[in-house]
Amino acid sequence: MSTKTKKPRSAPNDSPTLPAPLNLTATAHIEVEAGDGESTALPRFQMVAYTGGAMRIAGWKFPVVIDLAGMSIPAQSRPIRFGHDPLSGVGHTDSIRVEQGKLMAAGVVSRDTSAAREVVASSKNGFPWQASVGASVEEFEFIKAQQQVTVNGRQYAGPINVVRKSTLGEISFVDLGADGETSASVAASAAQESGDPDVTDHDTDTDEPNTPTNPPAAPVAANAATVSDIRAEAAAEIERIAAVRRVCASRHPQLEARAIREGWDPQRTELEVLRATRPTAPAAHVPDNTVNGNVLEAACLLTAKAANVEEAFDPQTLDLAARRFRGGIGLQELLLEAAWANGYTGRNFRDNREVLRFAFGRGIEAAGYSTIDISGILSNVANKFLLEGFFSVERTWRNICAVRNVSDFKTVTSYRLIGTDQYELVAPGGELKQGTLGSEQYTNKADTYGLMLAIDRRDIINDDLGAITTVPRKLGRGSGLKINDVFWTTFLANTSFFTVGNNNYLTGADTALSIDGLTKAEVAFMDQVDSDGKPIGILPALMLVPTALSAVGSQLFKSMELRDTTASNKYPISNPHQGKFRVEVSRYLANSSYTGNSAKAWYLLADPTDLPVVEVAFLNGQESPTIETADADFNQLGVQMRGYHDFGCALQDSRGGVKSKGEA
Repeated sequence: MSTKTKKPRSAPNDSPTLPAPLNLTATAHIEVEAGDGESTALPRFQMVAYTGGAMRIAGWKFPVVIDLAGMSIPAQSRPIRFGHDPLSGVGHTDSIRVEQGKLMAAGVVSRDTSAAREVVASSKNGFPWQASVGASVEEFEFIKAQQQVTVNGRQYAGPINVVRKSTLGEISFVDLGADGETSASVAASAAQESGDPDVTDHDTDTDEPNTPTNPPAAPVAANAATVSDIRAEAAAEIERIAAVRRVCASRHPQLEARAIREGWDPQRTELEVLRATRPTAPAAHVPDNTVNGNVLEAACLLTAKAANVEEAFDPQTLDLAARRFRGGIGLQELLLEAAWANGYTGRNFRDNREVLRFAFGRGIEAAGYSTIDISGILSNVANKFLLEGFFSVERTWRNICAVRNVSDFKTVTSYRLIGTDQYELVAPGGELKQGTLGSEQYTNKADTYGLMLAIDRRDIINDDLGAITTVPRKLGRGSGLKINDVFWTTFLANTSFFTVGNNNYLTGADTALSIDGLTKAEVAFMDQVDSDGKPIGILPALMLVPTALSAVGSQLFKSMELRDTTASNKYPISNPHQGKFRVEVSRYLANSSYTGNSAKAWYLLADPTDLPVVEVAFLNGQESPTIETADADFNQLGVQMRGYHDFGCALQDSRGGVKSKGEA
């Protein structure tokens, strides 16, 4: 695929730098139908030119998927070549379409070339041709690790490159495609060369990629000239190959292989051998030492000793960052580099307010250009440490809740349908009785929570790069603590949710966490019914306990037997609940700062994907906080960082769990 690339502004730093002309080779199912030996009709072919899947392509660091929705097809008639060689034409298409996430093509073998004859002749022998799409890349998107994208009706996990816009140029027959997970074949049809008049042909299922399709046999006499021509061509090909090998004399094996593969004659082979043996001047390798945003970002992460930096940048960027900023980069040096790139002419940090003005792009009007976005660099660096802080706090809430994606801050309502009628016997006439559906509704709503912190003038004067790692860690941790606070405040305020009237609240000394207590809770859960009085059909899956009951919960989950150590009974008791309910422990359940806390109460819950007790809504599906960086206000010298997170929590279906008080 030739690359005329327009890189999106949001493309990540580890997106591949596209090389010179390149072909994306896709596994294809190609069928060539030749004439019956008497007809003058041109041979036809059908192919799956591209299967729509991910491919490993030379020059791209990560797999590539072509988005067929963004592929432009200039005309239904496109050239068909052999190995992308313009001199080795095969024919042309007369039909190109996208069908079920695949690029389909059909046409005729209309060229009178050795390549065209080879395709048809090899097809008769059952050779499994594949296809290669030649197209220009006009825009692509890089999907980072831990992200997902849907392309051509399939879902892919990053890291992966998605070619969003492309233009189809040509399609070539090749002998090996890039998609190794599927097979491809060529089913070629021709007149039978067998002299046995009893041999009959029949059509076969073209959906089977390895099954050739043969038309009705033609008379033997009609094939005599064809067989003679094929033999003559084979003899000529053997002579050509022998001549090529004599010219190369085993001294140029790669050139010899290319000459044989591409059909060179001895004269061209000799010319290429002469060119290859000419003395060449040594190549001059001038390294690119330009400091750009990627280099500065890599230098910051190397200085901060961030983990897995090599996965985010290419080796050249990391090498330049390490050589250019030996011993690490300071905060002043980072801001100066950005200011210089944006037109600042000073040579030191003495006028620090002017440095900040240019670094954040406020001097661009005077300079006329900008090459480095310091806000983006600081935000990218800070985001890595923001997530470290966010994931450093307890995340039990994520294991017991359902997650909803909302698009705005309005209250959203979800419904659970309840069938109020059972199936009834269908009358002989086949008429079905009309049933009714009741509905139960639950609401949720996302709100914005945030905090702003600053890297002040003292940090800048002290040249403390650690400030841009410490501040985001604090913002990330603050977001993690806030979501815990909102979640557990909502969850523990459940006095009207878990009630005796709802049949999901158990009290008494026999509800303490033990084999008997767990059995009682399981029975209560299993006996729950829907609004029609019929079983809900959901099984309990989780046991949520405070820290004081963590050891008992783990014993009930893992141990096959439990031993009673009282003086009257020291025999082991078989544990019927071993491996049944996964244990989740939260320190918030018994914390006195939250209404409804208890060190003895525990819960038996359904899997939140089946029947959630509690739900968390995230704006646009963003489960982690966002951090932004900007120059401080006029009356404050420094750099401001703000973190915010849009989410909301709400209790849902009371039948999704049972609460045991754990005491009388």
